[in-house]
Amino acid sequence: MALKIDKKIVSYKVVTEEDNSANQDLTASNDEKISDLESMHENVSRPDVLFGSTYKIKTPQSEHALYITVNDMILNMGTEHEERRPYEVFINSKNMDHFQWVVALTRVISAVFRKGGDVTFLVEELKAVFDPKGGYFKKGGVFMPSLVAEIGCAIENHLKLIGMLKSPELDEHQQKLINEKRKQYEDKQEANNSNNGDFPESAQLCTKCHTKALVLMDGCMTCLSCGDSKCG
Repeated sequence: MALKIDKKIVSYKVVTEEDNSANQDLTASNDEKISDLESMHENVSRPDVLFGSTYKIKTPQSEHALYITVNDMILNMGTEHEERRPYEVFINSKNMDHFQWVVALTRVISAVFRKGGDVTFLVEELKAVFDPKGGYFKKGGVFMPSLVAEIGCAIENHLKLIGMLKSPELDEHQQKLINEKRKQYEDKQEANNSNNGDFPESAQLCTKCHTKALVLMDGCMTCLSCGDSKCG
C-alpha cells in the first residue's frame, strides 16, 4: 500500500533492531503493570473492613423506613489506578412483611457485584419493575413504579457517588431555557402560595424523567425538570 506524503520532511530516523527491542521491552513492561492491577472478581477476598453508604427510603406504603447499605471494595489502594467498586448490599427495616424477597434480592445483587465487570445494568433492571397494585410519588414529585424501583434508584445514586455512573447533564442552552420557563411560570403563579413542593400542584407526570413537573407553557406541554417539550 502506497503512502503519499503531502508535507515537507524536516527530519528522519532509521529504526534499528535495538529500537525495536526497546519498544518491545516497554510494551511488555506496560502489559505486566496492567496485569498486576487488581480487578473485581468473585475470588477477591473480603477484607475485615469495608467502606459503604446507607440510604433511607420512606414510602407511603409503609410506616417504617427501609435502609439500604452498599459496601465497597477499594482496589489498587494508594496507586493512580485506585478505584471503588460495590461488593455487597444489605437492606434493613422494622417492617418484616417483605423479609423473604428482600433477603433474596440482597443476595442476588451482592453476587452480581462480586462477579465484577459492568454491574450498572442492575439499575435499569430494578427501575423497570412495576408494582401491580400501583406506584407512588416520592418527595419532589418523582414517580416510583414500585419499591424495588426505588431500591434501584438508591443503588443508582451510589454508583454515581463512586464514579461508575455519570449523571446526564443538560447543555447550557437547555438549562437556560428551563430556567426561563420556570421563571415565567413562577411569576404567573406568584400569588398562589399553597404549593409546598418543588413544582406546581397542577403539574402532570413527565414521561421522560418521571417527575410531576409537566406544565402548559405558551400552548405547549413543557417539563420544568428535564426540559422535555411536546413541541420539540
